[in-house]
Amino acid sequence: MARPIWTGTLSFGLLNVPVSLMSGERSVDLHFRMLDSRSNTPVRYERVNAETGEEVPWKEIVKAFEYEKGNYVVLQPEDIKSADPEGREAVEVEAFVDAQSIGPEYFEKPYVLVPGKKAEKGYVLFRETLKRSGKIGIARVVIRTREYLSAVMPKGDALMLMLMRYPQELLDTDDYRIPAGAASKYRISAKEMQMAEQLIDSMSDDWKPENYRDEFRDRLRKVIEKRLKSKGVVTPPQDETNTPENTATNVVDFMALLQKSLASRKRTPAKEAAAKPPSRAAPKKASAAKKPAAKKPTAKKAARKRGPSRKAS
Repeated sequence: MARPIWTGTLSFGLLNVPVSLMSGERSVDLHFRMLDSRSNTPVRYERVNAETGEEVPWKEIVKAFEYEKGNYVVLQPEDIKSADPEGREAVEVEAFVDAQSIGPEYFEKPYVLVPGKKAEKGYVLFRETLKRSGKIGIARVVIRTREYLSAVMPKGDALMLMLMRYPQELLDTDDYRIPAGAASKYRISAKEMQMAEQLIDSMSDDWKPENYRDEFRDRLRKVIEKRLKSKGVVTPPQDETNTPENTATNVVDFMALLQKSLASRKRTPAKEAAAKPPSRAAPKKASAAKKPAAKKPTAKKAARKRGPSRKAS
């Protein structure tokens, strides 16, 4: 069984459901190594200085931002770390929107949310509410060291977490020369339109994903298998996951949490909601106080630590 990426909580309002974040895709790419044809030994990628051609050891390599052609500002590890998001392991739902209101271009990568021990009630409550309302949850989640925009949506008996693209990552279709206007503007006759519709009808079928395969990969794998003399499979050890502390399980009074969430109409981060016992009254002000933004180092400060090079690498 696959190993979880992290174990944390799925939260909306004051309700927190322990979950594990599992990959929702598998890699099917065939990876190749470059070999020296004379000896069949691997060819390594060397880190070399662009001017001298000499190999550069890892300890001498720094990260830099090229603010103009050939000019760089060097960033130290602490500079980059100061901009990192908090490594909180929570899917914090900030809003619910109509499932059909988001275009397909915003969705990027699927994950599966698996309920923790004794967390089935909260999980099913969330799933069935989304199904009945036709809504999906818009959330933020930190995976490894990056914060992502994401959508929580039901799929069968599961809750899926879909990573999303930010609007600034997408190109506007108006940037391209795309034919606009009615079909008649392009001399498309009613008969042509009717025949095109008939063609679509004749080719229409139910969506059956199992009918589609990466045929190129299948053919290439057969070629590789012909050349293989032996192969081995290594199964990595599995780590047991622990249920996070101070999180909602099947024994929690979900009705009380939902009533308080509706009364306050506030979105409380998982870690703060978990710390508040359900018997206390909801606070009058939002408990999710914004944390002060991490001070970003200026280019001049970073440059003083290690002066920008005037030579292109």
